[in-house]
Amino acid sequence: MDDQGCPRCKTTKYRNPSMKLMVNVCGHTLCESCVDMLFVRGSGNCVQCDTPLRKSNFRVQLFEDPRVDKEVEIRKKVLKIYNKRDFDFPSLREYNDYLEQVEEIVFNLTNNLEVERTKQIMEAYQRENRDVIQKNKAKLTREQEELEELLLLEQQDNDQRRLDTLQEEQRQLQAKRMSKQTLLDELERSHVPATILLAQHKDRAAQLEMQIEKQKQVVKSTIFSTGIPVGQSVLLQPITRITEVLYCYKPIEIHTYGPPVPELDQLGRLGYLNHVRAAQHQDMAGGYSSGLACHRAIQDAFSGLFSTLGGPTL
Repeated sequence: MDDQGCPRCKTTKYRNPSMKLMVNVCGHTLCESCVDMLFVRGSGNCVQCDTPLRKSNFRVQLFEDPRVDKEVEIRKKVLKIYNKRDFDFPSLREYNDYLEQVEEIVFNLTNNLEVERTKQIMEAYQRENRDVIQKNKAKLTREQEELEELLLLEQQDNDQRRLDTLQEEQRQLQAKRMSKQTLLDELERSHVPATILLAQHKDRAAQLEMQIEKQKQVVKSTIFSTGIPVGQSVLLQPITRITEVLYCYKPIEIHTYGPPVPELDQLGRLGYLNHVRAAQHQDMAGGYSSGLACHRAIQDAFSGLFSTLGGPTL
C-alpha cells in the first residue's frame, strides 16, 4: 500500500485512503490535488519525465501498476488504426503476422522503445490504409449499434418475462385461496360427508398443481442476445480447413568434436559414477539424478578435445 503514492507530495494510500491517483499517457502518476495544482492552465510537463501533458488526458488509475493503465490507453489508440479483421486477410498466417506487428507496436510505445520509428510506421500504415480503416470503423459502429439493440430487446424481454411470472404467481395464489374458500363453503353448507369433500378437494388441488407445473415449463423467451428467435434453425457455414505441413520432430545432433560420449545408462557400468555424490530423495523429487550431472560434465570435458589436440581445423 505504501508504494501507491504521489511522487510529488509523497502522500500515500496508506496515509490517505481516499486519495485518487491520476495517470496520463506517459504512465507516471500524480494525485488529484497535484494535477489540479500543476495543470491549472490545462497543460504542463510531467514531474518525472518532463513529457508535455494536458490536464484533460489525466484519468483515474485503475490498476496498481500504472504501466498497465498506460498500456491499456496505448492499445486503444493503436487498435483504432489497426482495426482489420481476420476476413481482411487471404490466410490465417498473414493475419497472425498482422497481430504480431500490432503487439510489437504496443510494446514499443509502452516501454519507450524506438518511439519515433514506431510512430512513423503507424503514420505510414494509416496513410496507406485510410479507406480500409474508415470502412472498418463504420462496420464496427454498426455492429455495436446492432448489439446494443439486441441487448435492449433482451432486457425488455426479461422484464416482460419477470412481470408475467409475477402475475402468474399472483393468479396461482388467488386460485389456491379460492379453492380453500370453496372447500370451507362446501363443508359448511353441503350434506356430503366431510371425507368425500376433502378427497374431492385433494383431487382439485393436485390438478391445479399439475397445471402450474406445466405453465412453469413453457418457455416464454422469444429471442436470444444473438438475435436468433427460439426454435429457428440456423445454417452455419463450415469453418475453412487450413492444411499445413505437420511438424516432424528431429532429434538434436550435438557435434562435440571429441571422443564419443557414453550414453546415460552406460555411466554406472563404465565406472564414471564411482566418485559422484549419490542423489538424495529431495534431489530426486525435482528430477535430479547423479547420472545427469555426470553426463553433462563428461560432455563438457569431451567437447573440442580433438580440435585442441590436433591443432586448428578448417
